Amino acid sequence: MSIRTTPPGRRSGQQIFVLRKDPDGSEDFQVLLVDPEYRDGLTLPGGHAEANELPHFAARRHLETETGLVLELRVVLTVDYVNAAAVPEGLNLVWAGGVIRPGQMGAVLAHELPRGIRSLRWAARSRLHALMEPDQKRRVEDAWDAWESGAGRPMLLRGVPIPVS
Repeated sequence: MSIRTTPPGRRSGQQIFVLRKDPDGSEDFQVLLVDPEYRDGLTLPGGHAEANELPHFAARRHLETETGLVLELRVVLTVDYVNAAAVPEGLNLVWAGGVIRPGQMGAVLAHELPRGIRSLRWAARSRLHALMEPDQKRRVEDAWDAWESGAGRPMLLRGVPIPVS
């Protein structure tokens, strides 16, 4: 039996699913999306992990950089495998950022957007089809379903749930 000594290079994408209650008073939720310059349509906040960077730390770093939010990220809602047809092969993890409190909105409103992000936008689930490319919309829909059903799973580090930090 042969064991591969050089594993293939893979991207590790981290995206964060953050919700807020509709400020207009309905009981609906809205998801936080970013409008990146490098692609059409909106996406969840996030980006790639650097070499040897723990996925939840990469997710936190991107979330803070893009939105100003600093959240505990321990639960993965969905994993999306992307083959090497159009981009380097990768796994995209969608982290549960939870529902932010009204007091946390100040961080988002006061945040200076980084280069490469045109805007932040809150969107109801019913609007995703008009705002996102199909692959991104499916990823958000799957994360939303997992969040609603409580189906997320903790990220493990060598078999142990990652610590809250």
